[in-house]
Amino acid sequence: MACVTYTTVEQEFQRVDRTDAPQGTQAIDRAAQLLTLVLDSDEPLGVGDLAIAAELPKSTASRLVSSLERHGLVRRNGARGKVQAGPAILRFAHRGVVDRNLVELSQAPLETLAEHSGETVNLAVPGGRGVEHLAQVDSRHFLGTGQWVGRTVDYHTTAVGKVLVAYGAAELPPGRLRRVAAGTIVDRAALEAEFERVRGEAFAVASDELEPGLTALAAPVHGPTGDVIAALAISGPTLRLPAERVAELRPLLIKEAAALSARLGHSEKGDRAA
Repeated sequence: MACVTYTTVEQEFQRVDRTDAPQGTQAIDRAAQLLTLVLDSDEPLGVGDLAIAAELPKSTASRLVSSLERHGLVRRNGARGKVQAGPAILRFAHRGVVDRNLVELSQAPLETLAEHSGETVNLAVPGGRGVEHLAQVDSRHFLGTGQWVGRTVDYHTTAVGKVLVAYGAAELPPGRLRRVAAGTIVDRAALEAEFERVRGEAFAVASDELEPGLTALAAPVHGPTGDVIAALAISGPTLRLPAERVAELRPLLIKEAAALSARLGHSEKGDRAA
């Protein structure tokens, strides 16, 4: 398996012009060097800055950064944006103490939300293939939304997925997005507009987008460094979660997500109020 992985990465970094392209293990070494420079920097770096620091032609640095970006190891804001750690790095960076405490610390907010909403409440985190659910408190109603723990769902189909993508904790997969229900948003421009709204409101809604008759609302959970590492969600039948009920539950959900963030060591000092 190790040989297969190595070959895949090596081929990825060999997709550059032979005129200025480092080959084989040298390409991997130089890509790793660029990644290290990004991770060691206190602020995002331009491709030109990376090229100078690594003593590489800018075109070579740009191509290697593009390969790293395709694997989620770095990300750029726009075609000429500065380079910073990508969702794959952030996902693993928050494992350890934070992940070991995340489920335990989320129990009180989950129970509070379940008590006040009467609906199913979940804690979700980004995974390699989509949203992964870590903890759940079931609805008090006979008609609920089932067991989410252990299930993985596409980012663009759920409220928690929208939160994680909007805040850079995850990325949409390349290519055509799956339509799993009539209401699923698969147009990328429409999704980008949705992500911008989610960032502005610190809140997401998905109604009839994963499954007809299912509505969910979610809010971001921040880790100690301020990055979003998880999302809290309330979900239930659309008939019990119309727009008016969603509006009623929204401030409580945001409040409990902020409380969990604080328990994880996040400080809102200096942050823009949601």
